[in-house]
Amino acid sequence: MAAEREGNRERHPVGATAAGRPRGGRLDQPRALRRRLLPEWDPDAFGRLSERIARFLGTGRFIVWMTVVIIVWVVWNIAAPRQLRFDEYPFIFLTLALSLQASYAAPLILLAQNRQDDRDRVNLEQDRKQNERSIADTEYLTREIAALRMGLGEVATRDWIRSELQDVIKELEERQNGHRTHAVFPADHPRGRDMDDR
Repeated sequence: MAAEREGNRERHPVGATAAGRPRGGRLDQPRALRRRLLPEWDPDAFGRLSERIARFLGTGRFIVWMTVVIIVWVVWNIAAPRQLRFDEYPFIFLTLALSLQASYAAPLILLAQNRQDDRDRVNLEQDRKQNERSIADTEYLTREIAALRMGLGEVATRDWIRSELQDVIKELEERQNGHRTHAVFPADHPRGRDMDDR
């Protein structure tokens, strides 16, 4: 039985699949670089370039320059001598140039809008988190203020202490007035004086 297991191990080494070939590369080693047919580019740099172009395409300066180029193109190809004209009527080369410009401008504008949408989404998420923190802080402060009010409800205020002191002063004055009355008219309460002295 043990010999049979050893034979199986030799036929199927560790890391091999049922088909007999080893599983994918080792996970503890980096993969070998593959050659790509397409050129590599930095998407962030390309996105920044597309945003610059889209911003320029959306300005009045671009429209003015484009209008000037088209007018010069048309006037040159109508008024220049025949051997110097490079795009005679119906201006096929101009149409091709404008079509190419439009076909590149649309995706560049869309790419710039997508990047702006991503930035807006990130800003919106940050604003939402900031609002959540502000709400949590406000709730915490509200609870703290309520606890302070409850605690202050049990603390003696200046007005309460003043009223209590006034009551004590009145009571003392009444007692003093009562003692004076006893001293002036001792015959009224003959035994009261002896009881008080005890």
